[in-house]
Amino acid sequence: MVYSNILKNLHKHISLTQEEEEYFLSLLKYQEVSKKDVVLHQGEVCKHLYFVNSGLLRAFFTGQETKEATIMFAMEDWWITDMHCFLQQSAAMVSIQAVEASTLLKLSKHDLDSLYSTVPAFERFFRILMQNAYVREQVRVLENLSLPAEVRYTNFMKKYPQIVQQVTQKQIASYLGITPEFLSAIRATKRL
Repeated sequence: MVYSNILKNLHKHISLTQEEEEYFLSLLKYQEVSKKDVVLHQGEVCKHLYFVNSGLLRAFFTGQETKEATIMFAMEDWWITDMHCFLQQSAAMVSIQAVEASTLLKLSKHDLDSLYSTVPAFERFFRILMQNAYVREQVRVLENLSLPAEVRYTNFMKKYPQIVQQVTQKQIASYLGITPEFLSAIRATKRL
């Protein structure tokens, strides 16, 4: 069933009646994307919040000279969007791209607001998601400021072993804020 993953995701934090579940599912739009498809382009209005039903996505910022910085990855059972721009319905600061063929369930801002009004339990659900995301990003920023790249790479490998197997070394390096060449040097010393 296409909705079983998202329902399990919800049930980690909230309980819903059958009617509430059906209403929520009625608001979702199903989307299939191929590897390298971009579901959100930097600069376009961010209209959706995405649940990764299967596959893997990454959010990245393209700076000067088209240099990419990976902001986050989202694997199966994770949510992803450009949250600030989604909430403001403004131009996205990042792009979101499929790392591999993926299936998504997307929710519009209008439908999310309707969901909050109709099923108040979703305010709790998304508050918990936002809190967890904030904590994760704060820890990441502090690690980037205080830990050597070797330690950040080791931590990334331990925390996200399934992502390490699915993304390129260049994407990992951009997530860690180092060059691919420096990441290769780190990996070479770990093999010795």
